[in-house]
Amino acid sequence: MRSRISSNRSCVQAIPRMSIASTPGTLPAFRVGPLPTIKPVVGREGVKLLRSTVSQSPTLQLNHAQRELTLKIVYYGPGLSGKTTNLRHLHAKASPEVRGRLLTVETHDDRTLFFDLLPVFFSTSSGFKVKVKLFTVPGQVIHNATRRIVLQGADAVVFIADSRRSATADNNAYWRNLQENMKENNLDPSQVPVVIQFNKKDLPDARTDAEIEESRRRGGEAVVGAVALRGEGVLETFHAVAQAAYRRLDMRAHLARNLGLTEAEFLGQIFRRMDLTGTALASMYGRAAGEARSGEGR
Repeated sequence: MRSRISSNRSCVQAIPRMSIASTPGTLPAFRVGPLPTIKPVVGREGVKLLRSTVSQSPTLQLNHAQRELTLKIVYYGPGLSGKTTNLRHLHAKASPEVRGRLLTVETHDDRTLFFDLLPVFFSTSSGFKVKVKLFTVPGQVIHNATRRIVLQGADAVVFIADSRRSATADNNAYWRNLQENMKENNLDPSQVPVVIQFNKKDLPDARTDAEIEESRRRGGEAVVGAVALRGEGVLETFHAVAQAAYRRLDMRAHLARNLGLTEAEFLGQIFRRMDLTGTALASMYGRAAGEARSGEGR
């Protein structure tokens, strides 16, 4: 199968401490489906590309000498659940001053083969350079080895689930797969923040808002409903996971005290430079479409 690399240029209240409170192997509130057999298949070209692009160091990359802080957020979930769609929408909504190139490695049928990468970056008032790297993983069952590699060093995870009841088995299988790969990478599933996005809420057989709220109540994770193709819930999901990632890292490394980087500045530097039109975040950060695009072309 031939692959190609392409690049484009161009609110939910998060819980202070995330925990996996659901039954092991079960997406909160839903029944378990059988876990498919997974073969670690990654081509030689793919392994080389992954190793040159995906950070393999421990979480929280903090370089005091160069005054740089790098965070890694991974979008995880079944195939065709909407992971790449989320990143493409974020890229479209972010001002060029805070976004890098969206790198996509995909197959001839436009399905992600290895990963997507979208860097978001800014400088703090204290002079630190902050980069938030957003990755997706391939959803196809045979690419488990790639998922495991991409997940290395993740500071937070977004799990993209299909809202349709018919997708319950796949959701649960990949939820278990996520926890297994986290353990393989020495990531504690009870400590790494996870935000769940229930995508495709516009499709027949999708779970109701009440059912999704019940899922949030039974689990310990922040949960967001979404229609990613229309951009609904995408920014709210990113905000929830960015907030959760900051809070966890601040507890570990005291970012506010040691770097002068508060939660308000961390989130504000990102979301004041995004088009938040039509979201509850717009009132929080005062960033409408015209403002978000005012810096383009300068």
